[in-house]
Order: sequence, then structure tokens, then C-alpha cells
Amino acid sequence: MVRKNLALVLGAGGAAGNAWLIGIIAGLAEAGLDMTQAADLVIGTSAGATAAAQVRSGIPPVELLASVLSPPVQPVGQNRQPPPSLPMATVFERMRAVSAAATSSADLQRAMGAFGLECDAMLGPAAGERWRATVAARLPRREWSDRPMIVVAVDAHTGEVAKFDRDSGVDLVDAVTAATALPGLVPTHSINGARYINGGVRSPDNADLASGYANILVLSPLSGRSGPLPEGQFEGLRRPKEWGMDLEGQVEALRKQGSRVEVITPDADSRAAMGTNQMDLATRIPAARAGFAQGKQEATRVSFL
Repeated sequence: MVRKNLALVLGAGGAAGNAWLIGIIAGLAEAGLDMTQAADLVIGTSAGATAAAQVRSGIPPVELLASVLSPPVQPVGQNRQPPPSLPMATVFERMRAVSAAATSSADLQRAMGAFGLECDAMLGPAAGERWRATVAARLPRREWSDRPMIVVAVDAHTGEVAKFDRDSGVDLVDAVTAATALPGLVPTHSINGARYINGGVRSPDNADLASGYANILVLSPLSGRSGPLPEGQFEGLRRPKEWGMDLEGQVEALRKQGSRVEVITPDADSRAAMGTNQMDLATRIPAARAGFAQGKQEATRVSFL
């Protein structure tokens, strides 16, 4: 079988995770490995979906990093009182409960979709409009790149995976909005009559979607920790190993298919910079800086790419 060369997988991880991803990519580029040019495919999940659009924007990594280190741009209307949302602790508690009751990945995806749909009436349409505006403001380019990219979402009604790309007929802003719609925090996102939620509900990384590539680099903001994630994180999206959807299981399956896979997870300095609430925008600058330093160090290990 003819194999394509290099896939870059960008995982979920909130505001801190997105900044860390950009930091890693800028650090790798500083050391001579520019993934914005080298990757034949970029796969993005949740925060990684935004990062994928940034990586495919044609903007050099050093400029992407500079944008993270700059004050965030507020879309029109963002200075108004924010729409209602569930408290963060409540959202993650509900995720843990849904995860504990699920008997399979498919069951978990459907239940998370139901949770998202349940929250729509409470959050209201203003929250959805505001989130789409926020997503649009974070994208350097609002059109799909000519180079292959997939952003991952989940159908809120069926629990089935949606792999949006330039051939899907879906606007890039809408695709990334759907891919980052975390149940309980923002409403499900409507595209062509279907409603979608965050792709991290299927898998925080979705590395299995890189099947068929000879070389795969996974940047996983949520992996590599010893023990459970700190309180307030995304542990409700973890998968038991027997389901085969955890990152370790996905990497093992890819290697059995003949792919060479390397995984970069946050080192101790990056974990400290990302803090215990990765949704906190205040973590972005320290996480990006820590990721940049780590990326320069990791370049030698992944130089095979």
C-alpha cells in the first residue's frame, strides 16, 4: 500500500492547550522542523481544531506565536454582559457522570450530545452567535486552505463523528465552531440542519484518523499526566483502554498498521504553565512560552519526520 508521508495531529486542551500547541509548533520550527510546511495532513480536535486552522493559514510559526503572546482581540459585542452558561465545575461534574454511566464510546458520544442539546434552551441563541464570533476572531484566515486539513466534530443527535474538510461544503468558521462546541458551555452548532458538538467527545486527540500515513506526530495537551487530571479538567472525556479510543490504544493500532508515531505531551514546565483550569485565558501566554521552550527541546527526538 502506498502511504502518505506525514500527518500532524493536534489534540484538545482548552485555551491553554491551544496556546501550548502553537508554542510547540513555533519551537519545532525554531529548531528547523516547520510543521506548517512539512505536514501533508493536519487533524484538529477542539482547541486543536482552532490550532489546525492557524497552522494551515499560511502564516509562519513565529508569527502565530506572536499572536498568542499579544492581547486577545475581542469580537464586536464581547464587552457586553456574557450570556448565561453553566458553572465550569457543574459542566465537568456532569461530564464525569455521563462518562461513568457510559458502556461504550458510542454510548458516551450520544449521551454527551444529549447533554449539549439539553443545554441549548438554557444557553440561548446569543451564546451560539457569540461563540461563532469568537471563533472567527481567532482564525487568521477564514477560508479553507488548499492543503489537507480535518477538523473533528460529533453529531449531537446520533453521536457519529463528523470530519469536516475543504470538500465538505461547510464554511471553515462553522466547522471550527462545531468542533469546539463544548456541551454545557456553548450551544450545539447547527450546520445544514444537523447539530454538532466538540470533537473531543469522541477522542481528545482522534489520532486514529491519521491511519494510512507513514509518519504521524501527535501533540496532545491532555495526555502524559500521571494519574487523573486535576479537578476542573476534562477527565469526563477519558476513555477506558478496553474501548480502544484512548490515545495509547490509538497509537498502538497505528503502529501495528506500520506507521511511525511520535507523541509530544506537556513536560513538567508546560503542565505548570497550563495550570489547573485550562479554559482560563490567563494561561495562554505562559502555556505558549512553555510550549515554545519544550518544542525546541523535542525537535531532535522527532527529527525523523
